[in-house]
This record gives sequence, C-alpha cells and structure tokens, in this order.
Amino acid sequence: MFASDRFLPDGLLARLIETRVRYPEFSSSAAAARVRRPQLAPDGKLNILAADHPARNVTKVGENPLAMADRRDYLARIVRVLSSPRVDGVMATMDILEDLLSIDGLLRAAGAAALLDHKLLIASLNRGGLAGSSWEMDDPVTGATPAACQAWYLDGAKFLLRVDEKDPGSLKTILAAVQAINECDALGLPMFLEPLPVTRTDKGYTVVKTAEALARLAGVASALGVSSRYLWLKLPYCEHYEMVARSTTLPILLLGGESAGDPAPFLRQLASAMRAGPNVRGALVGRNVLYPGPEDPLAMAEGAGGIVHEGWSVEQALASMGDIRGKELDRLTASL
Repeated sequence: MFASDRFLPDGLLARLIETRVRYPEFSSSAAAARVRRPQLAPDGKLNILAADHPARNVTKVGENPLAMADRRDYLARIVRVLSSPRVDGVMATMDILEDLLSIDGLLRAAGAAALLDHKLLIASLNRGGLAGSSWEMDDPVTGATPAACQAWYLDGAKFLLRVDEKDPGSLKTILAAVQAINECDALGLPMFLEPLPVTRTDKGYTVVKTAEALARLAGVASALGVSSRYLWLKLPYCEHYEMVARSTTLPILLLGGESAGDPAPFLRQLASAMRAGPNVRGALVGRNVLYPGPEDPLAMAEGAGGIVHEGWSVEQALASMGDIRGKELDRLTASL
C-alpha cells in the first residue's frame, strides 16, 4: 500500500505552507524558472494526470467521502505520479499548480532534480458548476483565464463542458467555452475540451456513456470557437468507441471517471480505446491513477504510460507494476 505520509510527511506540508505565507511570489518565480518542452506531444501521444476534482466539490473516492479533501495526501499522490517519466504532465486548478511549482522550486534550491522540467502544466478553467448545486450546469470560468495561463508559462488550458439538453444553464456554459477557446486560440494555447452529455437523475447528473451520445456531442464540440487548430477532446470510454473516434478528426484523450479501486479495468479500457482510431492519442485521467486501490499510484501511472507511449498490452502494464511499487518513497524527504 502507498504510504503517502512517508512520501510527503506533514513536516514538508508545513514547509510548503510557510513558503506561501512568507514568500507569496515563490511559485510564480518557480514557474518562470521551469524548463518547458518544445513540443506539446513529441511522439504524438499524451499521458496526463487530472487533479482538479476538489475545486468542484468532488472529494469522494470509493467509500471515503473526503478522500480528496486531504490536501497532504492528495499532493503526495500527485507528486508521486509526476515522478514517472511516462507521465507527460498534470492538469489542475491554480492552487494545486502553485503548490507543485513551489515544491519544484524547493527542490531546485536544494540542488535536487527538478519535478516539473519538461512536464506539461495545464490549468483547469471552470470549476464553478459545483457538484450538487442548483446551478451545476451553469459552469463559467472561475479559475485561471487563458491570459493567466500565458503569464504563468503554462502549457495549456482545460474546459469542462457538460451538456444537459433540458437545462438552459448548459447554453451559458457553451458560450463560456467558446470564449475560452477563442482566447486560447489567439494566444496559440492548446485547449483540452471535455464535452460530456449528461442527464439528471435522483442522484444528480450522470454522464450518458453511449457511443451515439458521445459522437453527437463530439461533433458539436469540434465546431466551437473561431478555430479548432489547438483543440483536443477529452472523452470517456464506452462500447463501440470506434464510433466516437470517427466523429471527429481532433485528437482524443481518454478520461477515467470514478476510481475502480483496481488497476485492471481502466487499463483494459485504455488499451481498447487506443485501438479505436488514429486520433485516440492517450489519457487525461485522475482518480483511477491517483487512487488505484492498494496499488502505488506511480506503478499505475507507469502502466498507463506504457500502454500510451510504448504500446504495451494490459498484461505487460500489470506486470511492470511489481518493478516500481514502493520504490524511492523517501525521494522528497531525502532531497528537502
């Protein structure tokens, strides 16, 4: 089992908080010092971690309703995953990105290997459609703006576009998405758009994971804004995923949804999706990588990265985990 308190102990979290208090510009200075990669996807594929759930009031993992509300544990898992060379970067809200940049800056100051050099940092723009709220489908930009992404030397932006055809709030979110896409296009900034058809049930909004619904909405999403040249789509897996892939020529990254608590189901979906069409180019996944049951998040990230970048089978990915599980848990404490 991954021991997050050993990998990122409370003492290091206290140091991070002290840095926020005493040196509020530390994270932005670290952003300027970070070495960025010259291309978004050098081999045409991406394996990116998603870490923006708490900002939308989503903290539940399995039976634990507050798993993602523990910021020390959450950060430990994120940093653990980012230490994998098969992980291209992270998509998160600015508070998370600033914490990661500060950790990166502390490592540099200590003469240790940097955490974020050549990694993609992507800001999550809209988190205002809080889960369970009466305005959930009206989801404007409440996080970083495209201009802020440029100022912080970030590598892209992400926008969640959930569409319930019976809720007029969805139209407002579509218009907010168009504005964000246009602003990103003007800056030459990649946009990762997550169009999800949803329906309301007694338990809240549920994603409609059928090939027909996803293909239709992918066609709508591909046409938003002044240009689609910097646009990537983030779409969930479903049966007959080749129908979804054929609905657009835009590159597609697979999302993961709620954690299965077991690495195998998601890895099977990822391997299947990668065979569905030439535009399926990888994954942008959060909970299934961060919380893979008792498995080490680093081992899970490596397995997914092997499928995306190396063309591994699911069996190869699962077999690789034993070589990585539990290794270098003292990396941060030894450096800082």
